[in-house]
Amino acid sequence: MKNKKLMYPWDRNDIESLEAGDLVFLSGKLYMARDAAHLRMKEYYIEKGYYPIDIKGQGIYYAGPAPARPGRVIGPAGPTTSGRMDALTPEMHDAGLLFTIGKGNRNEEVIESIKRNKCVYLAATGGTAALISKTIKAQNIVLYDDLGAEALREITVEDFPAIVIIDCDGNNLYESGKLSYRDLE
Repeated sequence: MKNKKLMYPWDRNDIESLEAGDLVFLSGKLYMARDAAHLRMKEYYIEKGYYPIDIKGQGIYYAGPAPARPGRVIGPAGPTTSGRMDALTPEMHDAGLLFTIGKGNRNEEVIESIKRNKCVYLAATGGTAALISKTIKAQNIVLYDDLGAEALREITVEDFPAIVIIDCDGNNLYESGKLSYRDLE
């Protein structure tokens, strides 16, 4: 396990060098969206044949922030359950999305898509929403303002902490982590 700092624009070679269990600190721009925005992007994709934003070489953080307190850029912004986006993720990987950040397991289709497209799945620690929000230095609603917290945002982060859960070879920390504890029984 290594600690790595990754800077925007996201470099495919850096992404491919990550291994399950690595701790990464992201700095730069990425998107933030939840279920409702993903569904609208999917509808747009079905109608037009491409996404309303260029996701090639990008990352998406699955979150919907709470309202910001005075003087803050954004409110608490903890990860949401990634499985809610599983049905929509493989197509996004095929369109060039490099990574997603959320919490929880991914289904087998997403894992196969991660391997096929040489992407990674990162996890942010649930329960640390207020701390995570301190790493978000700017935010801009890009689409779907009417969705409130679920609007599609572009955020600028500085040393946003995440753990590589599934690397581009399909190694899954949630699975390998369990194995390491079996020996203790």
